[in-house]
Amino acid sequence: MKKILCVVTSNNVKGATGIPTGFWLSELTHPLEKFSAAGFDYALASIKGGKPPIDKDSLDFNDSINKKFWDDTLFQAKLSNTLCLADVNAADFDAIFFAGGHGVMWDFPDSTAVDKITREIYEHGGIVSAVCHGPSALVNVKLSTGKFLVDGKNLTAFTNGEEEAVQATDIVPFLLESKLKEHGAIHHAAANWSNHVEKDGRLVTGQNPASAASVGETVVNLLS
Repeated sequence: MKKILCVVTSNNVKGATGIPTGFWLSELTHPLEKFSAAGFDYALASIKGGKPPIDKDSLDFNDSINKKFWDDTLFQAKLSNTLCLADVNAADFDAIFFAGGHGVMWDFPDSTAVDKITREIYEHGGIVSAVCHGPSALVNVKLSTGKFLVDGKNLTAFTNGEEEAVQATDIVPFLLESKLKEHGAIHHAAANWSNHVEKDGRLVTGQNPASAASVGETVVNLLS
């Protein structure tokens, strides 16, 4: 059975602003729905382990997929006890997926655990995937060659235009689109809030929450 490691933030505040944040629920549940439908297993991890913060603005239970997972006892058990990413063995997984939410901007980019496990999964033939702000996990990841993972890769992520639209340009520690480009990524931006996924070999990225299910579907197709 294929197994996917899904990673969420442990950070619950937007920097010095004191504004609460966390991970965005649908950016986790929508890919999980695709993984589960394909018969894949999954584990949940976060930077610190334990129960991660959820952005309260993402708790939309009119979203049937959110509600399905929220009511699922196995999901809740995994969510309440996420693995500490530094303790996870990359060899146990066929793919890694990074969910977004603004929280990740403060703990994904400089995490040595993110760098290590992403490199190991990718270099052992696994899939690396992320959605929205999730690609912040990829900005500093270097391969064994010393080259940035994103260098020369076609990808997408939450755009500078979308960051401006949610009035967070001056809140986030850096603009994700710009930072990815600085490290050699070929960033593709679609219209704000449109479903947009980029696949470059075994790298799969989605632009925003609307792209989450499509990221999951693309990962499933690569693993099938």
